[in-house]
Amino acid sequence: MNDRDTVVVTGFGPFKEFLVNPSWKAAQALKEAGLGEKFEVHSMEVPVSYVKTQQIITELWQSLKPKFAVHLGIARGSRVLLLEQSGRNRGFKDRDVCGFCPQSCMEGGPEKLHSIINMRAVSKHIKDTEMDVLPSADAGRFLCDFAYYCSLHHGHQRAAFIHIPSSGCLASADRLVPVLRPSSSPCSNNWRTARDMVTASQKRPPLEPSRGS
Repeated sequence: MNDRDTVVVTGFGPFKEFLVNPSWKAAQALKEAGLGEKFEVHSMEVPVSYVKTQQIITELWQSLKPKFAVHLGIARGSRVLLLEQSGRNRGFKDRDVCGFCPQSCMEGGPEKLHSIINMRAVSKHIKDTEMDVLPSADAGRFLCDFAYYCSLHHGHQRAAFIHIPSSGCLASADRLVPVLRPSSSPCSNNWRTARDMVTASQKRPPLEPSRGS
């Protein structure tokens, strides 16, 4: 009997000049590296399509019933990791690969949903590893924002979204994975994103969703 908790890690599919999206490479590498013996990691590629993204994220929460989901996307022009605190339900600005742009993610849903994880606290601890990272309150009003809101909705806020640079050393899966996965030391009290986010999410009740913009 498998008594390990399930964690899902997603990255996006091809988009514009990215025939293989760096976020998908990082998601695959994180699955291969694992999050320790207590967690079974599944990786999923999400197309740059609003409709398909909603279908896939809804299904993963319903079928896999993960304890937590970590979503990765690229932030073009950024030189740092961005830890997103919240996803927005409306205001999407750009069309997807199918030429579609929705008015909202969840009709009648609150304007914002927040992750159960305090991204500012996580970013502070990651900075101790000399990694460039910032907390963010705006996931971009495109597929990343849409996917995050959808996951926060279905996962009762047990999700995180991490924007990675599209180029440079931080876009390398080899460079990212040691930061995204936990340290090998079982005695450390520092937060290290992926596994610590999962553990923390099991200890805290969901935050109240914001109703304002």
